[in-house]
Amino acid sequence: MWDVSYRVAKRIVVFVIGVTLLLVGVCLLVLPGPGLLVLFLGLTVLAGEFVWARRWLDQLKHTTRKAGERARGWWWKRKNP
Repeated sequence: MWDVSYRVAKRIVVFVIGVTLLLVGVCLLVLPGPGLLVLFLGLTVLAGEFVWARRWLDQLKHTTRKAGERARGWWWKRKNP
């Protein structure tokens, strides 16, 4: 019995902390601060307990990796015409 209530309580705490970090991250996208970093942190916290957050985090990692590769390619072309 205690095992089930512990798991439910842990999921609730992880959910509250993760969603709070996501909301702060969204606010920091328009306010001065590390918005994307806080969004990554919030999704990382949520991904520990929820499959949907793991999928979002994997998609976000893939998208940012592609954007980084495009930026490096653009920079290389600009630097070496």
